Amino acid sequence: MSYNPRKHSLPVFEGSGVLLVDKPSGWTSHDVVQFIRMHFNVPKVGHCGTLDPAATGLLVVVLGRFTRLSQRFSGEDKTYQARILLGTVTDSQDQDGNVLQRNDWSGVTEKQLLDTLQSFVGEIEQIPPMVSAVKKDGKRLYKLAREGVEVEREPKKITIFSIHPDAVSLPYADFTVKCSKGTYIRTLCADVGEKLGCGASLFSLNRITSGEFELANAFSVETIRGWTQEELAYHINDFLHSKLQKMNLFSPF
Repeated sequence: MSYNPRKHSLPVFEGSGVLLVDKPSGWTSHDVVQFIRMHFNVPKVGHCGTLDPAATGLLVVVLGRFTRLSQRFSGEDKTYQARILLGTVTDSQDQDGNVLQRNDWSGVTEKQLLDTLQSFVGEIEQIPPMVSAVKKDGKRLYKLAREGVEVEREPKKITIFSIHPDAVSLPYADFTVKCSKGTYIRTLCADVGEKLGCGASLFSLNRITSGEFELANAFSVETIRGWTQEELAYHINDFLHSKLQKMNLFSPF
């Protein structure tokens, strides 16, 4: 559906600020932006750091003048809660892709898995997956992947600051990872599986922090759906007077 603010049933929303959304599985980051735009008649909306459709958790949404800060917020470090599945290799490195291999993982011990995860802590190089928004010769890789085309990708330097195991029940393991911008957790899982010799893929992902922003302060889509424009303004103004003031962003323009 095309969006025309002048034909909306609500007046144009003039507020500016940051809204933290707990993105549900099955929604794209663009879906969340479109929902905010259409539901509240907000002409300028953006997000700061894409989450894959199957992933859940913190999506930083910027409204009005704060869309100018999207690049700054997108560049912050992130923290994720992830689950790896050993033995299953897919073309997307997660559960949304086609299964390429199902391998025997029974020879992998818990200690081997945890030691391998830790071996990725530090500055490392990652090759972006084909199913990603990275551009090659001006075209998004995921669009090439849809056409059945695979191209050579340049490795990118990223930093894994820490990996903490949360629970292990092989072939699954849960861990919390803090990393730099541009890190693909599904690629991390695939690389861990390759190093173990059995292959692996990302089973689930939940983002819990992005820079100074925390999932604990985010609102669900269903909660936001019940707001009026006045309630939206209240929540982004309340945020401006607390978190953003501490970040020296109270008067960013």
